Order: sequence, then C-alpha cells, then structure tokens
Amino acid sequence: MKSKIILETDRLILRELTHNDYNDLALILQDKDVMYAYEHAFSDDEVLEWLNRQIERYNKYGFGLWAVILKENNKFIGQCGLTMQSIDDSTKVIEVGYLFNKNYWKNGYAIEAASACKDYTFNVLNEDRVYSIIRDNNIPSQKVAIRNGMQKVGEIVKFYYDMNMLHYIYCATKLNNQ
Repeated sequence: MKSKIILETDRLILRELTHNDYNDLALILQDKDVMYAYEHAFSDDEVLEWLNRQIERYNKYGFGLWAVILKENNKFIGQCGLTMQSIDDSTKVIEVGYLFNKNYWKNGYAIEAASACKDYTFNVLNEDRVYSIIRDNNIPSQKVAIRNGMQKVGEIVKFYYDMNMLHYIYCATKLNNQ
C-alpha cells in the first residue's frame, strides 16, 4: 500500500503511516528504553490503537504523526508529526511530537524532522504557534524542542497509566521563527 508523502528534508521522508508499518512501529513503541517517558512499553493492542489513531487524525485534521523514512536506505526509523493536544480544559494546540528507534538516536534526525514539522505548521497550515509537550524527565526531547526554536512557556500535569506526570510546554511562534 502506497502512502502519502508529506515532507522531505535532506535526509528524511515523512509520510503517512499505514497498517503495513505496524511491525516497524512496534519496534519503537514496544521498546522500554524508547518509551521510558510513558512508563511502559506498549502491548500489541496498544501499538495497533496508536497506529489507528494516527490514521484517524489524518482523516480528521489532515495531519498526525508520520513515518520517518531514512532516504539513504528507505528504512523506517521513527515517527514525527503534528497532533492536536489539550493543554487545559478549553485550549487545544498543535503539537510537534517525535519518537525514534533508539538505533537512530543522536544523529540529528529528531531535530531535522521536528524542524520540518514546525515549518509545515507555519507555512502550510498557516498557524502562528506550534507546541511540544514533553515529560519532565525526557531531557533529550526537551533539547530537541529548544534546538527547534521553542521556549518553555508552562507546565501541565497529565494523568496517564494510573499516575500524574509533569510535562513542560514548549512553544515556537511564527513571528520569532521568520
């Protein structure tokens, strides 16, 4: 099944996920090292639910988390994209999110993909702000957000997996990124 290409960078292709990506996605979502900020690796059912949620997001919003493909070998190395997230009871924001296979960490792929998603938000969706909502213990993702021109603007507590989890809210504005 051919999927829709959304973005390309120098080294990466970001395209819509399909059900054919289940196994590659499971390698990421079922790795406890990758999923430490979620406090658990996903079950098979949770991986399928995650995948289906992205496909639903494409239909509802025109965006979601996308497969990140390494151009040099056509390898699925992660996911990065945009989602609608609540930061309080009445405010939804567009968030840049990313998760990569740990074999591809520390190669600059996260910032390359996240930066392309930020530009997509500003230039294609014509939005003025984009956010990243990151768990307090996820220092590498916080560093990506900062490198992506974002500043910490707040904190929220999310209840997930039977526990309260502190998250930092990072934001980039179109005006400051021109």
